[in-house]
Amino acid sequence: MRYIERKICPVYPEGAKKDAYQPVLYGYLLERSPKLVHSVKRPAVIVCPGGAYRYKSEREGDPVAMRFLAAGIHAFVLQYSVAPNRYPAAFLELASAVAEVRKHASEWNVDPEKILVCGFSAGGHLCASLGTDWKNPLLAEHLACAPYLWKPDGMILCYPVISMEEYGHEECCQNLMGDKREELSCRLSCQKHVTADTVPAFIWATFEDEQVPVENSLLFAAALRGSHVACELHLYEKGEHGLSLCDRTTEERPSQVLPDNAGWTELAVQWIRRR
Repeated sequence: MRYIERKICPVYPEGAKKDAYQPVLYGYLLERSPKLVHSVKRPAVIVCPGGAYRYKSEREGDPVAMRFLAAGIHAFVLQYSVAPNRYPAAFLELASAVAEVRKHASEWNVDPEKILVCGFSAGGHLCASLGTDWKNPLLAEHLACAPYLWKPDGMILCYPVISMEEYGHEECCQNLMGDKREELSCRLSCQKHVTADTVPAFIWATFEDEQVPVENSLLFAAALRGSHVACELHLYEKGEHGLSLCDRTTEERPSQVLPDNAGWTELAVQWIRRR
């Protein structure tokens, strides 16, 4: 296995201390082997931890990457900008990360047509934002690369924040939009911007989630269906917010260990392989 680090283009808020914000893409690359037929080109997943756009959860970063790695998929973790950085900082950074992986696809043995993003909670909102809005002119203005290198081939959304309006997560809204909430809330409600160009999605959530209501996932899935975009949706009866892998690997308290839900990772891997 190879480990890499890449600094990703930061977008600093006015008055911020630039030294304090250095978004980084951490990569875990499986080696190519003549004995492994599928090692020449492997899918890659860029993981975006949650944390209400205030921090990045350790439980939703490396442990998740290791699970994809164990399934034979290259894995990356993006430590993107959070508050006091506002939109579009993290949005531009994730797009830049996708482009970085695609530009190095040959060197890193990545299948350039299977580069996916995987986000949890606020990280899910970040991934859904890129998956729906990858044609945004803002990206071409800021990213020094060929057009649409930053388009992901699919998105895995884990109990995602989708709406910045009804059913939205208050802390996410404040941290992402700041004093531009009135201006941006509709623009950043992902379900309102699904089109036929939106990338396919795998979504899972729980009915018991009180922090990010399941309606976020339902609204997004309905919008995807309405635009004839491929979607696989799994809704679990039990489980609080922030379950991550749902097993002892990411356990902080017993309520986060739910064997019935832990199979989401294998379902996601199967979905990736069908893409």
